Amino acid sequence: MTPITEVEGRRVALSNLEKVLYPESGFTKAELLHYYATTAEALLPHLRDRAVSFLRYPDGPDGQLFFTKNVPPGTPEWVTTAAVPRSSADSPARMVVVQDLPSLVWAANLVTEFHTHQWLVQSPEEADRLVFDLDPGPPADIVHCCEVALWLRERLAADGIEAYPKTAGSKGLHLLTAVHGGSSERTSEYAKALAVEAERAMPRLVVHRMTKSLRPGKVFVDWSQNAARKTTAAPYTLRARRSPLVSAPVTWEEVADCRSPGQLAFQAEDMAPRLQDHGDLLAPLLDRGSAAPLP
Repeated sequence: MTPITEVEGRRVALSNLEKVLYPESGFTKAELLHYYATTAEALLPHLRDRAVSFLRYPDGPDGQLFFTKNVPPGTPEWVTTAAVPRSSADSPARMVVVQDLPSLVWAANLVTEFHTHQWLVQSPEEADRLVFDLDPGPPADIVHCCEVALWLRERLAADGIEAYPKTAGSKGLHLLTAVHGGSSERTSEYAKALAVEAERAMPRLVVHRMTKSLRPGKVFVDWSQNAARKTTAAPYTLRARRSPLVSAPVTWEEVADCRSPGQLAFQAEDMAPRLQDHGDLLAPLLDRGSAAPLP
């Protein structure tokens, strides 16, 4: 029999609570649900009002992985959904918007990574986030990403834009900024221009093109995550890896001091003490009044 729990007055069905999802650590589905429930205060503001794509891994990272963008069958009627524009030739897609704790617990029960667009469902025509995904090509690693991140931080600051770092929860680093006044297309163009500048400034370390043959030993500055259709792993989401790694906000001091990949590898159990010590390091992104105008 599937257990039913009540979350803020909503009945949520839970399943397979004893299933081991992360074999390296024995981390179970019950622990995954507990993680999301206890991290919700920090996570939910970064999901709210954004259409969510789910990367589902119901049998753990060694099982089948698949993206879900449309509203999944069986979604409760109380879960918020929104029509999301696609190409002009297609009708809008209908996607989930995780607005509250019951919706978060329901979605977590599907075993998901949470991925969001860089715009709000109320205003898809305007990007309110600018994102760089720094992806190292081996033997480069997150230490090299940190070097690139520090350069990008200064370059963005020159345009009046403050950047905030988080780990990808895999091998790289994400930089997030709050912006206003530009479409996704314009934001992408600006991000690409900065990626090209970074490559010119650090040609032995940076590449701005996705071509695989160019990437070994370099950091790919992926500016394309700013396209309207693209989504990026949300802050605090667990990732589908061998252990329950988190896309974790970090301080610039941690970025500057990083000397080995393990220094910026955070798992589910690390997040409660980090939130206790630092609060939500990405909270400034939520202050829409302080978003910088796009140059």
